[in-house]
Amino acid sequence: MRPKILRLSVLATALALVGGASAVVAEPAPDSVAGHETARPLIIGHRGASGYRPEHTLASYELAARMGADYVEPDLVTTKDGVLVARHEPEIGGTTDVANHPEFTARRTTKSLDGVATTGWFTEDFTLAELKTLRAVERLPQVRQENTIFNGRYQVPTFQEVIDLVKRLSRELHRDIGIYPETKHPTYFRTQGRALEPKLVDALNRNGLNRPGAKVFVQSFEVSNLKALNRQLRVPLVQLTSSTGAPFDFTDTGDPRTYADLVTPAGLREVATYADGIGPEKIQIIPRDAAGNLAAPTTLVRDAHAAGLTLHPYTFRAENTFLPTNLRSSADPNAYGNLFAELQAYFAAGVDGVFTDNTDIGIATRTELRAAA
Repeated sequence: MRPKILRLSVLATALALVGGASAVVAEPAPDSVAGHETARPLIIGHRGASGYRPEHTLASYELAARMGADYVEPDLVTTKDGVLVARHEPEIGGTTDVANHPEFTARRTTKSLDGVATTGWFTEDFTLAELKTLRAVERLPQVRQENTIFNGRYQVPTFQEVIDLVKRLSRELHRDIGIYPETKHPTYFRTQGRALEPKLVDALNRNGLNRPGAKVFVQSFEVSNLKALNRQLRVPLVQLTSSTGAPFDFTDTGDPRTYADLVTPAGLREVATYADGIGPEKIQIIPRDAAGNLAAPTTLVRDAHAAGLTLHPYTFRAENTFLPTNLRSSADPNAYGNLFAELQAYFAAGVDGVFTDNTDIGIATRTELRAAA
């Protein structure tokens, strides 16, 4: 764990930068999580280096690794023929050029995705061979106009291709790069008879990654699939949470609990019976005040650490539109603001890692804080 003196000195610096919010000093994190060293805040390449390349492409993952990411994060969905691929959602109208393929026009449909009517094209209606004829595009073209120059250059990668890339880059860069897959909409796929979990377990087994000490985390916004995976996987599991709403498997089965219930002290103790960490929305750790500035931290870091859980909050992005008001550089929502200061505040609050679209800024911030210790 990071020395307490480092956490406290960094805390003072970071809180001064973000306007003097008062702090809750966290309990120390566990020394390790299922064999994972937690000696420094992990930098997790969120969908790769998605601030600079279209997300969930091999180019995005490779750039994140070369920038220094400790882990890269693929979101997993499935094809019609049962192959796990990396896409943010099963609906791919916004992340590929499928709309430009007249041969797939008739595949456009409306489905209920976690209770929300969603219209578009869905991965489970395409074979892998068909998906490979598509090309990735930038999901946020108005925010990340520079990324659009890469539209059409990259395929939709399979999970195996991501694993192979990580293995190759680990050898080339002489460091062990991790992989942090998320099972997307597990209830949605399970009700179609296309459960993600058996394919995930099989892939980890085939690649020698289902073992203590393997540099793998598995995450989900749902609960029941993590509980099932806890009986099959020997790598750490992470319960994702949100500042609003509830796990869809709870909603689907009539369970009245919400994400807010999961992050109470009692809820965290329950999470610790099947998972090793939580991935909270960042405002659950440091909320924002009425003006949109960072406010005082909650007790979530302390409470999670007391339950033996690590915390990897999401998502840290450099554009003003995603930053607290007082860390924005201008009125331009797409210009870069002071992501350094936001990351410093969260490192000071005691988080064990962060999901960021801007791996280089995460690495630079961590390096600066370690140098100042």
